Amino acid sequence: MTTAPVIELRRFTELTGAREDLIDVYAEVRAPLLHLPNYAITGFGERLDRHGTEPGFVAVLAYADAQPIGYAYGNRIEHGDRYWQRTSPEPPARYTAGPTLAIKEIGVRPAWRKTGTARRIHDALLLSAKEPYVTLMVNKAAGDGKVHALYRSWGYEDIGHSQPSPASPLLEVMVRTSGGDAPNP
Repeated sequence: MTTAPVIELRRFTELTGAREDLIDVYAEVRAPLLHLPNYAITGFGERLDRHGTEPGFVAVLAYADAQPIGYAYGNRIEHGDRYWQRTSPEPPARYTAGPTLAIKEIGVRPAWRKTGTARRIHDALLLSAKEPYVTLMVNKAAGDGKVHALYRSWGYEDIGHSQPSPASPLLEVMVRTSGGDAPNP
């Protein structure tokens, strides 16, 4: 029998105390892509700063031996949010009519992948979600399709696609119930 690695999960509702660690992990997670404008560390820092001021911001960082090893963060989006406006085809109203938790980033250092750490971080992020649904975007080519398949195994379903910025690849928009105040489907 294998046991899950010993990690500490820390929850943040503001960037203070988390920003440096988020950028540190991001730099390693996205290292092969940092030369692309959409993945540059400066661009990530700008997006992170913007997301950190948006309503309902929440981040979960995982630590092992006091070192950050992974993270997920997101914020609440409402009906009419640009997130939904950029999604095509238009998502079903059940997802967009009320607040939804939008996960903006999930990342785990390569040495910690395939240990269950990403799922533990994800689930900790959703632990106190009040929104009935959670959404995220994924590049279907990431990990040769393995990342998309992983999210599907976590209960996410494809509902459309989006290109958040001109430098961004076309991303698949996925959604599932959050476990929060979710209505019955």
